[in-house]
Amino acid sequence: MHLRVEALILAIRHHGEHGAIVRALTAEHGLQAGYVRGGRSTRIRPILQPANRVIGEWRARTDDQLASLTVELVTSRAPLYAEPLPALALEWVTTLTAAALPEAQPYPRLYAALDGTIGVIAAAPAARGWALALARYELLVLAELGYGLERDMLPPALTTGVAPEWDEIFEALALTGDALEASILVDRRAVTLAARTRLVERLKRAVA
Repeated sequence: MHLRVEALILAIRHHGEHGAIVRALTAEHGLQAGYVRGGRSTRIRPILQPANRVIGEWRARTDDQLASLTVELVTSRAPLYAEPLPALALEWVTTLTAAALPEAQPYPRLYAALDGTIGVIAAAPAARGWALALARYELLVLAELGYGLERDMLPPALTTGVAPEWDEIFEALALTGDALEASILVDRRAVTLAARTRLVERLKRAVA
């Protein structure tokens, strides 16, 4: 197995004294895991930030072996982690993607949507510019995994191009959050949804 493609870093778990197991999303090969030697070093650790865009190279002798992974940074999202709300938003979208998707199954629409959502978070001057994008990404995750919601169930914020008020944004987030909890994240609610809870609570405090 040899794969060299662009990818979005989703999750990192320390492994051994110096290494890390990294999960990243690719457009054509889906979610891929790999072991990064020296992944906890001061040189490589900044590259492995969730939401970073990298060139990843996976190598394994067999398909059932955890691949070794090397990474080259393409786009760093490190500056966004200095801001509390964008940092929580990035934590949530990457956590959701890593928890929801099966490995090695391509979801090119989700890859493009995740990349776009991260881009909106990076570009928007305030949370109002990206909060609805999160709900729309969650809606797409549900649809791509076979749990799409009927259009007549959706609040106007998710079906029209009109800029919504905050109460409409929170209505959209409540709907998609409930759907995720009831379907995709059933076995992983406590850990995975904690990131989303922190984000929504912080958003509500910010606009109160």
